[in-house]
Amino acid sequence: MPKNKNAEYRFMVLDRCFSDFRHKYTIEDLLEKVNDKLYDANGSKSMIMERQLRGDLNAIRKMLPDGIYLEAIPHDGKKCYYRYSEPNFSIYKNELSVAEVQNLRSTIEMLGKYRGLPSNGWLEEVISNLEIRFGVKGNAENLVSFGQNDQLKGIEYLSDIIDATINHQPLDIEYISANGNHHQHTLHPYFVKQYNGRWYLFGLDEKEDRIKSLAFDRIQSMVNNNCAFRKNEKIDFNTYFDNVVGVTVPYEGESNLEVFQLKFSPKRFKYVTSKPIHKSQEIISEEDCIISLQLYHTLELEQQIFSFGPDVEVLSPTWFREAFSKKIAECMKKYFSMQNLCIDNNDLCSVK
Repeated sequence: MPKNKNAEYRFMVLDRCFSDFRHKYTIEDLLEKVNDKLYDANGSKSMIMERQLRGDLNAIRKMLPDGIYLEAIPHDGKKCYYRYSEPNFSIYKNELSVAEVQNLRSTIEMLGKYRGLPSNGWLEEVISNLEIRFGVKGNAENLVSFGQNDQLKGIEYLSDIIDATINHQPLDIEYISANGNHHQHTLHPYFVKQYNGRWYLFGLDEKEDRIKSLAFDRIQSMVNNNCAFRKNEKIDFNTYFDNVVGVTVPYEGESNLEVFQLKFSPKRFKYVTSKPIHKSQEIISEEDCIISLQLYHTLELEQQIFSFGPDVEVLSPTWFREAFSKKIAECMKKYFSMQNLCIDNNDLCSVK
C-alpha cells in the first residue's frame, strides 16, 4: 500500500470505481472522480493530472494477486473503461456491497452535523475517510436537522473524552456537582452518551469503586492520569439504561423497579401512545387513557411527567402520587403568592 496519504486516498477511490460494475469509468471519468474526492479532502493543491493517474493505475496493477486483472475494455469504439476482472474483488478487502455503501450516506450526513465543533479534527478525518473510502458523501442540501446545542458548556471536552474512552486512558477530572460542591475524580472512562441536549461521561471512579456519570457542562478541568486502566468487566452499556428514563441509573440496592400508572387527557393520550415515554410503556385502558411504565424512579422521569402539565395525573404508586401532588402544591403557592402580591400592589400589576 502507498505510504503517501494523498496516494492512499487516490487508490481507495480508484479501487471503489474498479469494483463498481454498474458504471463504466473511462480515464476521464476516473480523473474527475479522483480529483473531486481529493478536492473535498484537501483542496485544489492535492489534485492530479492524467499522467499521475496512469501511474496510479500501473501501481494498482502491481498490487493485484494472481488471477485478478485490471482490464481496459473498449467502449464506443474509441475509449476504454476500467474495471477489475472480478466484480467482488477489492485490494482493500471491502466487505460492503455498493448498495450497502449507499446506506452510509445518512450516517455521514449525521456525523457531518458535528463538524466544526471545538477540537473535532479527529471527526473531520473520520468523515473524510468514510467519504473517500466508500465513495459516498453527505447531501450538500441541508435536509435534516439535529437537536445539537452548540453553546453547551463543556462541549470542548468531547473529542478528548472520546479519545480517552477509546484508548483506555484514565482521567483526572475537576468537577462541580449540581449543588455547587467541588469534587476531584479519577475516572476510568467507559461510555459517552447524549441525553436531552447534554453530554455525559460514564466510567469507574477510582476512589468510590463504582460507576459515576459526569455531565460535560460541570467539568472544570481534565488531564490524563498515568495509573493503570481498569477495564469494564461488569457493565453492558447496550442494556444499562433499559430501566430508566434519562441517564441516571440507581446503584444496586438503592432503588427497586416499580410500575407507574399515568392517566392522560384524551388529546395528550394520542401523543403519548404515538411517542412512548419508555419502551416498557403499556396501555392499561384506552377508554380511560391510562398507561403503565415499569422502571426505576429518577429525577428525569419526574421532569418528563411534569412536562405534560395538567394533561397528566399520577395514579400509582401511592407514594409517588403523594410526592407529586406536594410538588404541584408548592408550584401553586408561588402562583397564589404572586396573585396576592398583585392585589396588594394593584397599580404595579394592572395592565396599562
